[in-house]
Amino acid sequence: MKRNLIYSIIVFSLIFVGCSKDFLDPVRNTSVLTAEDLSDYADVNPALVEGTLEGIASFMIQDFGVTGSRHYDFGHKGVDIWSDMVTGDMALSASAYGWYNNTSNLVCTVDFTREENRIIWDYLYRIVSLSNSVIETAGGNDAVPEIGSDQAKILGQAKASRAYGYWYLAQLFQPKYDPAQPILPYYDGETIETAKVPASQIYDLIVSDLNDAIAFLDGYVRADKSKIDKTVAQGLLAYVYAGMGNYADAKTMADAVINAGYPVTSTGELAYPGAGSGFNNVNTPSWIWGFDLTEELGHQLIDWWGQMDCFTYSYAWAGDYKSIDDALYAQMESDDVRLTQYGTGTGALQPIGKFFDPNRTIGGQYIITTDLIFMRSDEFHLLSAECAARLGNDAAAQATMANLLSNRSATSAAAVSSLSGQALIDFIYLQTRLELWGEGKSYFAMKRNEATVTRGTNHVFRAGETFVYDQDEMSFQIPQSEINNNPSITDQNQ
Repeated sequence: MKRNLIYSIIVFSLIFVGCSKDFLDPVRNTSVLTAEDLSDYADVNPALVEGTLEGIASFMIQDFGVTGSRHYDFGHKGVDIWSDMVTGDMALSASAYGWYNNTSNLVCTVDFTREENRIIWDYLYRIVSLSNSVIETAGGNDAVPEIGSDQAKILGQAKASRAYGYWYLAQLFQPKYDPAQPILPYYDGETIETAKVPASQIYDLIVSDLNDAIAFLDGYVRADKSKIDKTVAQGLLAYVYAGMGNYADAKTMADAVINAGYPVTSTGELAYPGAGSGFNNVNTPSWIWGFDLTEELGHQLIDWWGQMDCFTYSYAWAGDYKSIDDALYAQMESDDVRLTQYGTGTGALQPIGKFFDPNRTIGGQYIITTDLIFMRSDEFHLLSAECAARLGNDAAAQATMANLLSNRSATSAAAVSSLSGQALIDFIYLQTRLELWGEGKSYFAMKRNEATVTRGTNHVFRAGETFVYDQDEMSFQIPQSEINNNPSITDQNQ
């Protein structure tokens, strides 16, 4: 952990603090570490390239990551909150400080001047830029490394990171999947197209990168779960294929993740109180990808936990409540252990039995040591079942769902056997929303299912309103900063 932290500090000092004049040309933009910078120094310190990979992982959880000042700017998990809130599954049920007012009220998704758009855009494109730098230094886009070599490990992780960045950009900034629609500028380290290119070009790169990553990372055993390995790349590709409507290949990838050996989350881990309950420990066996927050990292007020957990000294304790939508909550069966994940009374339906500091002292966790979840095995049982149902294999979908739900709700596990066709798909969509609440996956599911969502009654803003997945309020806007600085994009519709 200390070695990883040192590399991250080195890289991020170069990226964000600035560089001496004998290292970088001071007149150029130093907001990213370029391939030229890396190649100049890689021979002197080969660990610098690997350190940049560490830097990408660190940037995913960096507080004040893009703006340096905003209290909802903390990388990947910040994007998770914004996307969950747009779907309506996450309700802003009380607002004392206003950080999420523009998201809950669906203002930022229709107003390109709002900073939420810039933070998401800059965060994801910075992931792309850092990944490009590593890829160029490690041999370039067309390199074919020897499997098992350091080059393969570095290229595999960097390509998967670039795919992650572009996948999220494509999902969040395109109303619905349309291969022909121009959606984003394109940078792959060799080709720069500042105008928006068709979605097909972005998705071709994503799929190619993830297939390369899966091949290059074969046999790679990572030191910790913050690093991308073959299974993480397969999980990302499963989501990408499903988002493209390629359900056969999506199921193949989802099944590959299932077969990697991670168990489903146990009843004790799901229910509060229970053995190992609380989604707060990266060593939970079902977690595939996540980040171990340690005291030495110094995370405090500005963190995902601060926005979500009332047992952490921050906003969720002080009056900015994020709760499960009450209409969604009401769809759980009475024997569902996931009911215990949410509280009643003051701050009703906050996730006090799902995301919590184990000490469970209100406002008590000051230095954050509870961990961040990015991906877990249960997601792929749900996705495999969904793909099977969409492919007409109801029996496989029923069996997968019955197995998953057997330790969650006996009533739901029994009910699935009588469902088929669209009713089965709808049931799996509901279970996906219930199972993965607060984990940043509802947005993908809403897009895949072309869903119409109606908010419950516990939202501060727009309670009871209905939204269709592809209407303007449901996707983010290319930010004003990009339009002002990129002459190839003069408005949202170009």
